Amino acid sequence: MKKSLIIISLLFLKVNIDAQVKNNHLKQQKNMNNTTILHTANEYVSKGDYESFLAYCSSDTKWVFVGERTLNGKEEVRAYMKEFYIEPPVFDVELAIEDGDFVTVTGSISLKNKTGKYEHFNYCDIWRFEDGKIAELKAFVIEKKP
Repeated sequence: MKKSLIIISLLFLKVNIDAQVKNNHLKQQKNMNNTTILHTANEYVSKGDYESFLAYCSSDTKWVFVGERTLNGKEEVRAYMKEFYIEPPVFDVELAIEDGDFVTVTGSISLKNKTGKYEHFNYCDIWRFEDGKIAELKAFVIEKKP
């Protein structure tokens, strides 16, 4: 009987600790600035975990690749990633500037194409956030010439 009470007490303690850890994690996420949210989301892209990245996007996220295409909603972004991120892209962030709901990022990105060769680009991305989610991207991407 005594052993059962100790085991039950330990289980309640573990559940309580787990709930506190989860609650603290959620508080931390709410307190993150948009630059940190973007960096965290992009870590998933770097690992090839595109679904976890998409969890950081609003359902109606809009991505505009200036002069090329516009993606509306998570499904179109998912399809784009499936087509163009054959392997996880390699990012080199040069600068990130946050102003209110916007984060502007400059840098370079390398993508492996269907023939297995890397293509290299410079980019300037303007990300807009709503309620801690990626709501919009306006991307200026220029291919690097050898």
